[in-house]
Amino acid sequence: MSVRQFTKGFGRVKSPPGLPLRQLAASDRHMEKAVTIKNQKGFTLVELIVVIVILGILAAVALPRFMGLETEARIAAVKNMGGTLLSAANMAHGVCMARSCTNGQVLQIEGRNVTFTNGYPNNASIAQLIQSTEGFTPNGAGNRLANNGARTNNCWVQYNQATVAAGVVTPPRISYQSGTITNTATETTVNNALRTQC
Repeated sequence: MSVRQFTKGFGRVKSPPGLPLRQLAASDRHMEKAVTIKNQKGFTLVELIVVIVILGILAAVALPRFMGLETEARIAAVKNMGGTLLSAANMAHGVCMARSCTNGQVLQIEGRNVTFTNGYPNNASIAQLIQSTEGFTPNGAGNRLANNGARTNNCWVQYNQATVAAGVVTPPRISYQSGTITNTATETTVNNALRTQC
């Protein structure tokens, strides 16, 4: 018997008279499989396009925000290195005072030779006091550290050793390509310059 001989009625398969039950049951199972396969669905083209459009909008909004964070991270790294240099100089100054060091004297601090000028480490010795300069490249003198991932070569921080004028010692200063931070206004100027250079 062929499948054409079966007629459908109210969701059940009816067979012509005289069809054996075994054959009827087998053909009923085949019909159920065919209907099940026909009812299976995937995503429609419209649904896929909507998802792609939503992902595109999210990427367009989020990507610029993450790009800005990279520059801000480099600026923070440069400024943190400046703070590290100044802290190291101040701690070494404390050691110098405790040992009553003189101008030009070399003291050993944690196994490293540090030369002092006006009670603070000189430009050549400051790098000896930094535990890690990862992400930075020091210049030949050792007192300027440039950020490795910066857009330009002007993304750096520099240690300037202590000076003396008329018997008054000026402590070391930290400077950036655009100047030294002395107050809120100069900090804003330095930050804006670093945003274009880093």
